Amino acid sequence: MEPEELTGAALLAACSALANPHRLRILGALADGRQYVSLLARQLGMSRPLLHMHLQKLQSAGLVKGSLELSEDGRAVKYFEAVPFTLQVSPQIVKAALPTLPVPGDHGKETD
Repeated sequence: MEPEELTGAALLAACSALANPHRLRILGALADGRQYVSLLARQLGMSRPLLHMHLQKLQSAGLVKGSLELSEDGRAVKYFEAVPFTLQVSPQIVKAALPTLPVPGDHGKETD
């Protein structure tokens, strides 16, 4: 995420995704390379459904990406990896993103 590309929605998505300790732990675990979901869940001591929920939030924010692959025994295995990013936030960057910032209450739903 480069500052000139940062829309209001992207800024909110990134900040929201990073504002959770579980998601920070997930990003930290993926910092050294991709990992498949079951092993990642065991390493983090997290249920797979909870892990999937957090991975979806990170993926929606563009911070991780997932890929489905077939193992040697023919089973589908989902891998996730961190997407390289740098997030800079300053008053000037926030000001530049304001014109594209979603208005709270639009579409009947506020961001979390």
